[in-house]
Order: sequence, then C-alpha cells, then structure tokens
Amino acid sequence: MKELELNELQNINGGFGPWTIVGIGAGIITLVGIIDGYVRPPACN
Repeated sequence: MKELELNELQNINGGFGPWTIVGIGAGIITLVGIIDGYVRPPACN
C-alpha cells in the first residue's frame, strides 16, 4: 500500500458535502409533509 503525501491527501475529492446534507434533509422534510397530508388531510371550511 502506498503512503500518500500531504498534498495528495489535500487533493482527494468525494464524499458528502454540505449541499448533500441539505438535500437529504429537504427530501426527508418533503416526504414527512406528504405522508402527513395523506394520513391527516386538512378539513375544508
């Protein structure tokens, strides 16, 4: 196995970024809202 130099370690790309976490959170909130609207629909006044 090759040991990486410091500059090689700093140039590694990939993994989760901050926008990935925001996107997953937004998807979960949307899914919860859809399920909530289906299970407990708002009444028409």
